[in-house]
Amino acid sequence: MLLLAALCATPAHALTVEVDAPDALKALLMQHLETARAARSGEKLDADEMARLQRQSDQTARDLLATEGYFSPQVESAVERVGDDWRVDYRIDPGTRTTVRNVALVFDGALNTRADAAGLRGRIERSFSLKQGMPFRQADWDAAKLAVLRPLLASRYPAAQLVASEARIDPAAQAADLTLTIDSGPAFFYGEPVISGARRYPESIIRNLSPVKPGKPFRQQDLLDYQMALETSGYYTHATVRVEPDPALAAAAPIRIEVVERPEKRFSVGVGVSTDTGARVQMGWLARDIADRGLRLKLDARIETTQQSGAAELAWPRTSAGYENSLGTQIKHEDIKGQKTRSVLAVAKRSRTRGQIETTVSLQYQTEQQSIGDVVNERNQALTANYAWTQRTVGRAFYPRRGHVLTLQGGGAAAALLSDTNFIRLYGRHTQYFPAGANGRLVLRGELGSVLADTRDGIPTDFLFRAGGDNSVRGYAYQSLGRTLAGGVASVRYLATGSVEYNYFFNRDWGMALFVDAGDAADTPRQLSPVFGYGVGARYRSPVGPVNLDLAYGEATRQFRLHFSLGVSF
Repeated sequence: MLLLAALCATPAHALTVEVDAPDALKALLMQHLETARAARSGEKLDADEMARLQRQSDQTARDLLATEGYFSPQVESAVERVGDDWRVDYRIDPGTRTTVRNVALVFDGALNTRADAAGLRGRIERSFSLKQGMPFRQADWDAAKLAVLRPLLASRYPAAQLVASEARIDPAAQAADLTLTIDSGPAFFYGEPVISGARRYPESIIRNLSPVKPGKPFRQQDLLDYQMALETSGYYTHATVRVEPDPALAAAAPIRIEVVERPEKRFSVGVGVSTDTGARVQMGWLARDIADRGLRLKLDARIETTQQSGAAELAWPRTSAGYENSLGTQIKHEDIKGQKTRSVLAVAKRSRTRGQIETTVSLQYQTEQQSIGDVVNERNQALTANYAWTQRTVGRAFYPRRGHVLTLQGGGAAAALLSDTNFIRLYGRHTQYFPAGANGRLVLRGELGSVLADTRDGIPTDFLFRAGGDNSVRGYAYQSLGRTLAGGVASVRYLATGSVEYNYFFNRDWGMALFVDAGDAADTPRQLSPVFGYGVGARYRSPVGPVNLDLAYGEATRQFRLHFSLGVSF
């Protein structure tokens, strides 16, 4: 080290720092050395301050190199005056990097004594991130110590802790011997739920939503699933589910549940507009505790340019087996592309959600009055048994970039049971999301539908198909693809559509789209003749919901069509 000599009254001067070190270490040193920080800040230093910073920086350099596994470095620093300023030059030879020689994981607690824990011990040992022969870095060592506890805290051992850790460095051999002692504590099993915050709604709602039973081994994911089930049940705005890691309670650890309840009644108003159904006004009223049993009564009125509807639904809280049951009725009027319908339906449903899978079985009775100009004027009825299966792997993402949504439906009616004709309806829709670069995604969509029957006559239009519009084939009017009659477009028995769309977001809110759609609806498979639409669009993630604006060219009509949708709820 070059010693500094200075007079007590030496004036202050600026500072320049140069580091001669391997590139992998130079950035680290320049970021943390005290002299380098002083140079970046433009600090003026006198001779005493310069000497102090030099001593500190020399030690800091050795400490930093040690964190990267270099325990015998050569650090040389020289300070000189260049004109009116200071200059510090570092020459650093880190030496040979220390590598891991031995790793010893010592287990205490139930993890070491339970016969069923051998597999978990083996997985922890195999997954330990620092292996023999790997470079030793302090950051990697710290991360490995944290990671070794994660599988224990996540399953059966929430009281696990690291009770001792040692990294013994052999400078002569450039080797590190690592030892960790992990006390798993006892294995935890669920006890009874302890509920707080339930004042308005029955506690049975909370108990029935639980994915676990007393005596089941602890699993952190169970608590997360339970919390999500509570927060999405419609009864609670917030929920916390936890198990206290108290070893004394491990044999039957209470599940502590705290909830914040939603108001019993809610009135909502929504407005929107789309090029499919025009302007929209929607009003809803919800009561969540009918007859003091947690029954939910929902009333809904919806007025759009081309369709109007009113609906009522009475829903029961989820059962302990995971089922949600409901009864509903709806009155609807539609006038779309010349096909006018007035329908009344009543439906009983049973739904169940397990992980990513949602299933629904329903029994529905529907009557309908249908007319198309002077060509069609008929009354249809059907009592249908239906089944729907949906898988969602996109989570609750507002803008999914990976995963899919797959829906499969099947149902039918028999003429002998309150129906005008026999038919079986099959339908499937699949939307797949792929990431495309840092800010883009690719969206693939396919849709197939079929009604197996001798004729479409006697089948309510809700069970038939038409294509065209925002979520179907852009470039064509909403439900304009079907059987063309003198007075309008009739629903038919077969459907096939597909879409390829690329989205790119320039920032958090604004993006663009490029797309190609194709599809058709017809009375027989042979009559299906897909038409194409393609175009560009804008995407905006507004605070009140997504806004989509697409300009599409319909190849069959040789016309451009604007597709727009916006919805706002209050």
